[in-house]
Amino acid sequence: EVTEKLEEVVMIWIKQIRQVLVESEQIRREADDVGPSAELEHWKSRMSSFNSLLDEIKSSRVKKIISILQAARSKTLKQWKELDGRVTIAANEAKDNVRYLYILDKFFGPLANASPVMMEHIPSLMSTVFMIYCTSPYYNTSEHMTSLFLKITNQMINTCKTYLCEG
Repeated sequence: EVTEKLEEVVMIWIKQIRQVLVESEQIRREADDVGPSAELEHWKSRMSSFNSLLDEIKSSRVKKIISILQAARSKTLKQWKELDGRVTIAANEAKDNVRYLYILDKFFGPLANASPVMMEHIPSLMSTVFMIYCTSPYYNTSEHMTSLFLKITNQMINTCKTYLCEG
């Protein structure tokens, strides 16, 4: 009877974690002119969410329940372990992406505040993006790179618009 109650609790957790994972994998809706700093903010927020979830999963309360279910050879543990692994991967991805995007962050300010003659920043920026593409185990997908380049381009366009309107 205790095992059944604990399995019910774990199934609720599994449902909640699946919902978090589904929401995190949905396509982001962003304004057309959002700049590259938004990419860093997105991954920082995602890192915070998944780290909090990992902290909860690794809490002593959860560990005790899981160990009781292991002793009872509960079938819910297979689903639990699969989701635990997915949360760990998502947390690692977010942490890694934040680390790499912080490297790019030093270019975002000058890109936003420069005059349209921002060419001096472009070679270093592109070298850094290329380095991230070559070395990041998570951020080197077409989807992530396209999103980043779109935001960098948006920032360049916004900088030019501001320059034209002020000039």
